[in-house]
Amino acid sequence: MALLSTDSRHNEAVLEKGWSRVWPAPYPARPCVSDLYTPSGFADKAVSWGAYLLLGIGTVLSLAQENQSGADRLGTLGLVGIAAVWELLTFSVLPGRLRHHPVIVAVSFTGVLTIASILMIRDTVFLAFMIIGFFHALVLRPKTLMFLGLATCSVLIHTLPIGGPLVAMDRNALLYLTIIAVQTLSIGGGSVVGEKAFEQNEQRRKALNELEVALKENEGLHSQLVAQAREAGVLDERQRLAREIHDTLAQGFTGIVTQLEAAEQARRDPAQWRSHVDQARTLARQGLAEARRSVQALGPESLERNPLPEAISELADRWSQRTGVELAFETTGESKPLLSEIELSLYRVAQEALTNVSKHANASKVGVTLSYMDDVVLLDVRDDGVGIGSNGSEPRDESGYGLDTMKQRLRRVAGTLEVESTPGEGTAISASVPAIATETVP
Repeated sequence: MALLSTDSRHNEAVLEKGWSRVWPAPYPARPCVSDLYTPSGFADKAVSWGAYLLLGIGTVLSLAQENQSGADRLGTLGLVGIAAVWELLTFSVLPGRLRHHPVIVAVSFTGVLTIASILMIRDTVFLAFMIIGFFHALVLRPKTLMFLGLATCSVLIHTLPIGGPLVAMDRNALLYLTIIAVQTLSIGGGSVVGEKAFEQNEQRRKALNELEVALKENEGLHSQLVAQAREAGVLDERQRLAREIHDTLAQGFTGIVTQLEAAEQARRDPAQWRSHVDQARTLARQGLAEARRSVQALGPESLERNPLPEAISELADRWSQRTGVELAFETTGESKPLLSEIELSLYRVAQEALTNVSKHANASKVGVTLSYMDDVVLLDVRDDGVGIGSNGSEPRDESGYGLDTMKQRLRRVAGTLEVESTPGEGTAISASVPAIATETVP
């Protein structure tokens, strides 16, 4: 083991390293021992400074007495030196983890009590040094051993000046036992109460620290959630505008282009040319109105004015007039108002399905059925066109939307979309949504 130096931190490091070979990590360090405001923490401070101070005072008073011979003084100095060295080696230079090891504490206490008793027998002025035994006893563990050590120290303090415990018991046993019991219980009880109070304060302090940390974490989490909610809101709004633009402007422009191309082909027939131009103008105005309503997060005008069956019927009539394709629309079951989001989804699916028919199917007949059942509402769109390609690919327009748009809309309202198609025989699209009725205001 390396030699000790005047640097206490160096001593603690050296001793702890050396002792760890004998008692590796003997037991967890007690967090309250080094605190001045705990009983055991106060005992540490008292022993660290008070032992040498009281020992010094006792030594001066003893040596100052004229009735002592030179041999007596040398004997006293020898015992005082032994006491000082004992305190130094078994307490002062030891690191906190080893200083409060139960075995070391018991050995240190026994040695201090023994040396102090011998000094008191030689001269009662060393009673002051015996008081340090109380502070050593306070760190004895378990608590039963602490009370036994306090009682032993009290017995020696009160009986050695008069000749020892036997003499005291012979003179007035009740008095001495009462004094010893009161002193032991008051000191030990105060220590227990003090440590309990300190432990409760420590628990409160830790709880407050944990609460403070939790509040800071929650504050950061709240900020993160707000940012994520803002980003999600922006993304949802972008997706909504993308769907609305596709359902209004894109489809409207498709109809306008179709009518203008038809007008170009009918240049030699003024009546047909005028009809196609008028329809293109009407589609442009409708598209402009729908675009404005989409920006304002409003639904289609026809759906705002009419129940869902009538709105889809108007949509089907306009589509049939514009494309010239025969279309049959029917409603089955008892119609009832649904949640606005569900009705808008069905309307947009019907709109998109008819747009796909006009662009891809080359159909001559189309059938649209809106079926109200107990728990679901079905929208079926059938055509006798060319069907989906033999490779099974879904029709998609130039914007990348198509059947995907319909599926996304239906998923938002817990709906589903099924597509059946046979090349050369046509396509059937079936949308299913839950029949959630709108809340009626009495």
